[in-house]
Amino acid sequence: MVPRPRPPMLYFDHNATHPLSAAARAAWLDAVDGYPGNPSSPHRLGARSEVALDQARAKLAGWLGCRAEEIVWTAGATESNNTALHHLAARPGPLWVSAIEHPSLLAAAQRHFAGRLRLLPAPEGVVSAAALADALAHEAPAAVAVMAANNETGALQDWPALAAACRARAVPFLCDAAQWLGKAAAHGLGGCDFVSGCGHKFGGPQGVGFLKCPPRTVAFLVGGPQEEGRRAGTENVAGILAMVAALEERERTLAAGPEIATRGRWRDAFERALLAALPGTRLVASGGPRLWNTSAAILPETADCRQRWVVKLDRLGYAVSTGSACASGKEAPSHVLSAMGLTPAEAGRALRFSAGWTTTEEDWHALLGGVLRAAEALGVPPAA
Repeated sequence: MVPRPRPPMLYFDHNATHPLSAAARAAWLDAVDGYPGNPSSPHRLGARSEVALDQARAKLAGWLGCRAEEIVWTAGATESNNTALHHLAARPGPLWVSAIEHPSLLAAAQRHFAGRLRLLPAPEGVVSAAALADALAHEAPAAVAVMAANNETGALQDWPALAAACRARAVPFLCDAAQWLGKAAAHGLGGCDFVSGCGHKFGGPQGVGFLKCPPRTVAFLVGGPQEEGRRAGTENVAGILAMVAALEERERTLAAGPEIATRGRWRDAFERALLAALPGTRLVASGGPRLWNTSAAILPETADCRQRWVVKLDRLGYAVSTGSACASGKEAPSHVLSAMGLTPAEAGRALRFSAGWTTTEEDWHALLGGVLRAAEALGVPPAA
């Protein structure tokens, strides 16, 4: 029996992975043909690949506002976070890290700073720069780590103020910018001591990223002299060039300005309509600045928690994400939502809608219709 083809999915999970952009695809194909040599090889093909990497390094450094020699190519933000914390673990004192960090940083922190880890509160989804500055006046940690934008709620951290507070006390500051890059301008991030990022959040390929770090950073991956001894392993030339091409396209769009405001209004209109149509719905972290593409909502209770909203929407043809598993399931609730004071039951009804650069206003309208159809199927009463 021939399987019946499934209807096309409307994709609202770009914070997990953004589809490869046309610019990135073209750059990758060009690099595969044009730069076949290992950048560490002594022949001309190797030298050509090395020059291409150095040019990409200079471009990225220019956007961040740092020196090119401070950029190390990695396999993604997870490796970058592990590398930074591996290096910082040699410093005395605790690591202060926000309670809403991505698991790639929290897990690395628990490994490299076991027994000397302190979570910074973020009850509204944001770490207070004033509170951090006050705490630093009384104690000197080994380092501070706070992300630029939250992957679940879209909440924007005041990373310039956080970095400045750390700089005033000579405390290294690590900023995971995986969700920020490609959605907001990169300029200024280079002022942080460590910055991690990856390509697949803004239209670059999966499996490639970078770490902005001091020149003498201790390698986490060893076995070769690549990246000035800070990261062993042959660099992914095609992936790096594709990532930089995607970010260059995003930086141009961001510099134009008006389109971002327009896209934010599409999200806001969706949220207003959702709140009006489904009584009992609540937005998360909507009281402060957020990424223009992200909407996190706690949806109304259903008769059976096992009938998760995300599953119903998937069957209807909408790819969205969830803040946590159902509270009655085996998985733990989202640590981000727990840090914001939500109960396990509330976190179990959390959905994250994250748009991308190809998402249209009509897509947001269609998503609203999909959520309302899912509500009807789950027995949730609409507004009177």
